[in-house]
Amino acid sequence: MLLVNLLIPTCLYSIYLNNLNQTNRFIMKVTIVGAGNVGATCADVISYRGIASEVVLLDIKEGFAEGKAMDIMQCASNTGFNTRVSGVTGDYSKTANSNVVVITSGIPRKPGMTREELIGINAGIVKSVAENVLKHSPDAIIVVVSNPMDTMTYLTLKATGLPKNRVIGMGGALDSSRFKYYLSKALDKPTGDIDGMVIGGHGDTTMIPLTRLASYNGIPVSNFLAQDVLDKVAADTMVGGATLTGLLGTSAWYAPGASVAYLVDSILNDQKKMIACSVYLEGEYGQEDICLGVPCIIGANGIEEILSIDLDDAEKAKLAKSADAVRNMNADLKEVLA
Repeated sequence: MLLVNLLIPTCLYSIYLNNLNQTNRFIMKVTIVGAGNVGATCADVISYRGIASEVVLLDIKEGFAEGKAMDIMQCASNTGFNTRVSGVTGDYSKTANSNVVVITSGIPRKPGMTREELIGINAGIVKSVAENVLKHSPDAIIVVVSNPMDTMTYLTLKATGLPKNRVIGMGGALDSSRFKYYLSKALDKPTGDIDGMVIGGHGDTTMIPLTRLASYNGIPVSNFLAQDVLDKVAADTMVGGATLTGLLGTSAWYAPGASVAYLVDSILNDQKKMIACSVYLEGEYGQEDICLGVPCIIGANGIEEILSIDLDDAEKAKLAKSADAVRNMNADLKEVLA
């Protein structure tokens, strides 16, 4: 009996320490600049999955972020999350001490509009946002979502002078999820059993779905699908965003928002996931001075490693062509960076 009595306090103390560690683990703050469809969806997913302890939505439209935050918080009792979500109009001081800042600011695509056509409008917005958030969160990792994403990632890196591991373009995570969706439809198998990756630029003509390396439970999908089917999957993936824009009348938001949350989760919880991200290249894959989608290990330090995968000659040629197209877009940034 004495032994049992002695053990009870010890057990209770262990439970207390475990709960304390779990609580401390999630003392993380995320700021999302732009409370539109993508930003609000990202905040919603981060909240109900318990990825961060605090999310701040910021927008320039009076009351807009506040309303989105209130709407999300009114889900808490029914979905059981404890994340604190708040909204603010233009006051960057409320974003102070953020661990991760997500930039979704800028205008979305309209039907018939390419991501590239957004450069002139969104470049100034993204540069201003990056500079403002760093005044209050100088150690933050920045995740860029605004289109054209690779060019906006490059702009953010150059305008802020941050080390390359702290500026991440999100596009590959979204493109890869769309790739796996189209593969699952072609295979008539669950998406969770399928592995696939899209590299290159985040554009309708610049992304490269790696059909050769895609697999179903470790077996190459080419064992199940004919080449013409795989070609159609790749083509559908490349125009996946444009397809939704045509159907919805504006850019998609559920998959983009969830893709951002997936990336943020790997950062805040140091998950070391391999995710295709737009990152600054300095010789990797034969490319210099450009942000382009390649496989990366994502953890607490942001981009922790750029992985080298063996591409065949056709894939290398496509990546070089993609880089040329992105580099041409970057040339339009000279005035903004000046």
